[in-house]
Amino acid sequence: MSPLKKSKIMKVWSGKTDLKGWVFFIIYVSRIKIRKLITNAPIILFCKLKGVKVGTKTEINGLPVIRRFPHSNISIGNNCIINSARNSITLSLNKKCTFATLRPESVILIGNNTGMTGTTIAATNKVVIGNNVLIGAYCTIVDTDFHDPDPSKRDTYSLTTKPVIIEDNVFLGMNCMILKGVTIGKNSVIGANSVVFNDIPADSLAFGNPCKLIVKRNWEESSD
Repeated sequence: MSPLKKSKIMKVWSGKTDLKGWVFFIIYVSRIKIRKLITNAPIILFCKLKGVKVGTKTEINGLPVIRRFPHSNISIGNNCIINSARNSITLSLNKKCTFATLRPESVILIGNNTGMTGTTIAATNKVVIGNNVLIGAYCTIVDTDFHDPDPSKRDTYSLTTKPVIIEDNVFLGMNCMILKGVTIGKNSVIGANSVVFNDIPADSLAFGNPCKLIVKRNWEESSD
């Protein structure tokens, strides 16, 4: 929230007498700030010790789950926010972020200014997330089916794979599942609880199971 908006809120409510509300609100905000101040640097160090590349000014709230296969690459860009701590968002978070590479040379690449909460990303080949991407709570992004659809082969651990590409400025709603081979074009919005297994073009609003294009928008014109 910008300082201007904060000042407006304080001005509107300055005459109110909800002392308990203000006290506990300040305590809540202070706890978050103190936790970030104390834990962010050690958690980033932990990630780097596991071979994860972490950019500058990135916040990692709460310890994520990291499973990096030898000779694979997990990279998080600059100014990102990765939420795994229970009280890091308004929703009650009950799931940590998980980053897993499953083969040598597999890649998870997260661009700059990207945020996510309780997100699972698993890459056998490649998962690329662009810049300024907002990933709602509990989304899952995978580039493999893990098990073969053929019943005679299902007991074996199949890693058939196709890359997943999420381009710049995409917004994924809560509980979305992005499956192998999907490209989501820039500036698109995917509605909550959607299951995406086909490409979504740029500048789209899409949702559903299966996820379908609802409308294409020129966001620059609609914001004027």
